Amino acid sequence: MTDTTPARLLKLLSLLQTPREWPGGELAERLDVTPRTIRRDIDRLRELGYPVEASRGSAGGYRLVAGAALPPLVLDDEEAVAIAVGLRAGAGHAIEGVDEASVRALAKLEQVLPARLRHRVSSLQNATVPLVRGDGSTIDPRTLTTLASAATGQERLRFAYRSGDGTETRRQVEPYRLVSTGRRWYLVAYDLLREDWRTFRVDRVSEPFATGARFTPRPLPGESGGANGGGAEDAARYFARSMAGRQPELRLDVWFAAPAEFVVARLPPTLGVPEPEPGPDGENPGGENSGNGCRLRSSCTDSLEWVALRLALVDCEFTVQGPPELVEHLERLGARLTRAAGAPR
Repeated sequence: MTDTTPARLLKLLSLLQTPREWPGGELAERLDVTPRTIRRDIDRLRELGYPVEASRGSAGGYRLVAGAALPPLVLDDEEAVAIAVGLRAGAGHAIEGVDEASVRALAKLEQVLPARLRHRVSSLQNATVPLVRGDGSTIDPRTLTTLASAATGQERLRFAYRSGDGTETRRQVEPYRLVSTGRRWYLVAYDLLREDWRTFRVDRVSEPFATGARFTPRPLPGESGGANGGGAEDAARYFARSMAGRQPELRLDVWFAAPAEFVVARLPPTLGVPEPEPGPDGENPGGENSGNGCRLRSSCTDSLEWVALRLALVDCEFTVQGPPELVEHLERLGARLTRAAGAPR
């Protein structure tokens, strides 16, 4: 093999791990080699133990399938099961820090797991009762992996969707990207029936089905990208714009009696980044750490209840200057907590 062959084989394997069938000509174009070279590389992967199937005919291609045993990855059976269970648990509950990349990894791993290991993963998942937060929604990991695989493979999707008022509809879309907010998953997609872009809450999606029909990604509104554009960043910006138009915006003005680095480590990034700022006349409204505070000025579209909870979880004194509705909510919450603490035992 030449010096470039190992790198090319890794790129080829990465493409084949996307759950779709790749025409030989498309693989050759992606890797800038001849179809004959692709055939030789496929043979090399098979020699290494990767189960690559080929279909005949003018529209034929290659697909990586589950074999009788795991391909020679740097994983044994126990490690593969542990990783699959962990990724399922994280993806299904939208835990902060688990993003689309983790869902894609889960889709790739489950594609090549032998049946006996898939059964073990499902058994462990079904026998486990997760302890989840009350401000998020649980999701079937299979739904996430179906959506992620269709978006990566540029394959049209059909699914049932339940709107916020309970209305049930059937949708056919061109999936663009999954977006995780830390509490929920959303799908950014082009709705073919409505001929417009939409964002769908994944916990309201059911019966997702990849149709097999391929599509060329359209550029998002306000972006020039498409398939080769900003990708995830474009989707995140579009999602933020679309959500801002649906929910009332809260303009936060909060002073914390703690250094900025202390608050940043405990505050969700979606609420913004505080800047160092001492209290008025060198005194802190919280009455401690004089001159060593920070101030958060930002906007968000989260609920009052969730914002109030996250501010309290920073675990330092703080003063809310605005918005007025957040101040009122904190006053009511504080009075309720005071009554609870003073209740007779």
